[in-house]
Amino acid sequence: MALLSDDDFYELFHIFRETAFHLELKDTYHVLEESGPFELFLEGKPDDFSWHQPWLNLVRESTGTGKRVTRVRVVTVPHSDYVRWGLSVAPLNIAAGEDIRWLPRHLAKDIVFPSHDYWLFDGERVIFTEFHPDGGFLGGSEPSDPQVTDQCIRVHAQVWSRAIRHDDYITSAFVSA
Repeated sequence: MALLSDDDFYELFHIFRETAFHLELKDTYHVLEESGPFELFLEGKPDDFSWHQPWLNLVRESTGTGKRVTRVRVVTVPHSDYVRWGLSVAPLNIAAGEDIRWLPRHLAKDIVFPSHDYWLFDGERVIFTEFHPDGGFLGGSEPSDPQVTDQCIRVHAQVWSRAIRHDDYITSAFVSA
């Protein structure tokens, strides 16, 4: 699978028609743009979230036209520091219009996940998010095998039906575990 250029990857967020769904499967990411803000979180220092504004603006733009941007994060309980940070940042995404839900990994043992995180656009187009072994984001790639695409569509239905809305999740026993 060839990687999409940055421009082609980000253009997907402007051309999808109705829905963009993201499945995240890792408990820790090492995205360069997040390293400073994550360190601030670990040190208990304030963050102005300027690093996050491009994404929040993109979500606002999409949801402002009636499109839906959704995300499920499959997480291990107890949570890693990175997941705890994600829980604290999620309200910004939600305020921008993104629907974020959480699924404890132990409640998804029967789901056969693909090998990568992915975006599912309009319920039919899958773009895997590719990461370097050190965790840095490399780009997006589109699977050529229709069975892989079908698997991702099935997984979306499975995780969405089980995942817990952010507001419910943060008051659940999973967060205090």
